Amino acid sequence: MNPSARLMRAYVEADLPALIDLWVAAWRETGFAIDFDARGEWLGNHLRTLSGCGAAIVVGLDAEGAPAGFVTIDAKSGALDQLCVAPSERGSGLARALLDEAKRRSPGAVELEVNEANARALRFYAREGFDPVSRGSSALSGLPTLKMRWTAKNCGSPT
Repeated sequence: MNPSARLMRAYVEADLPALIDLWVAAWRETGFAIDFDARGEWLGNHLRTLSGCGAAIVVGLDAEGAPAGFVTIDAKSGALDQLCVAPSERGSGLARALLDEAKRRSPGAVELEVNEANARALRFYAREGFDPVSRGSSALSGLPTLKMRWTAKNCGSPT
């Protein structure tokens, strides 16, 4: 499916169980030695908090119309907190479509943190125009992270 043709819609509370399930499944596949099942409740509370503070949560749908991925973006700050796609959607273009939607909603810049050991994610974000800007660590796991930023390029020429 063409990434630009992916169906997306705004998050509704009824999506929460499906988003938690796909988030846990996606993180399990990364190989990190973390109990992601135990973090499901944290994610639910976290998504509610993000939404309550004004962040948009955009849900990507599979061919049957079920949630297959999601992205959170705070258009004011450009903070992308979560980008997740179901393992079955890897390589389908859904992650790129969700990221493009985040860039559209925060057109000046988008910032995120990614685990340094998540080579697949690092390659994806680099390919999508993100540059590393600093190092840190995850407040939950203590694992090293890399802060990355995408900035819109000025396509006009000086006059």
